[in-house]
Amino acid sequence: MRFYRVRVLRTMPHPGRGFTQGLLVSGDTLWESSGEYGISQLRRYSLGEPAVAAAAEVPPEMFAEGICRVGASIWQLTWRERVALRWDATTLEPVDKVRFNREGWGICAVPVDKNPAGEVITSDGSSELVRRDPQTLEPRAVVHVRCRGRRVRWLNDLAWAGGLVWANILGTTVIAGIDPHSGEVTDVVDARAAGERHADPQRVMNGIAPFGERGEFLLTGKGWRSIRHVRLVGDRERGQVDKMLAGPSFA
Repeated sequence: MRFYRVRVLRTMPHPGRGFTQGLLVSGDTLWESSGEYGISQLRRYSLGEPAVAAAAEVPPEMFAEGICRVGASIWQLTWRERVALRWDATTLEPVDKVRFNREGWGICAVPVDKNPAGEVITSDGSSELVRRDPQTLEPRAVVHVRCRGRRVRWLNDLAWAGGLVWANILGTTVIAGIDPHSGEVTDVVDARAAGERHADPQRVMNGIAPFGERGEFLLTGKGWRSIRHVRLVGDRERGQVDKMLAGPSFA
């Protein structure tokens, strides 16, 4: 198992200070899923800019969750509504709406056989990841996530980088790198250096997207003032892996 901390390379504004549930980046363009009932949106803005450039409103009865890009479209999950929304990535116009068989938390696109749209992987706050068809989101297989034989729950926003699924552990500043085939946690990241202090326990770190060189990410959180560009830096094992991966104290 590999252990890391993060070094903050840049701190940039978080436009609108969204209740971040998902984050995507391509070049200098970011897409963000901002949650909460009645005000959920899919947003697009330029990295480093203080304002949102475009936003699509999610129906008020839906709580927006994770997002991923498949081809020209963006999939956006909803929390308890068991519905996934499909948007045009350029115009943010709605394309489709499909039934979804679990709660929606995080989602990322994973290449298979050198096909960038090979499949998507989703989380639902449990210790399970689900591999899905990228066009229909129909389930293909369930991956049970473990660390040294123990379940790792509270898997939230997801990103794909370096052959691993990277997951925010809800309520913590810990990110887990997960082998998508075995479900084993192979990498543990202490991201406290990128965190913000908030009195509201709901304003946790959430939103992860690979950016820049290998081992670099954008990180933010729900209602945070900033987005941090970070680099993973090797660290030693501190003998607290179970505690780090335990999840939220408010659960």
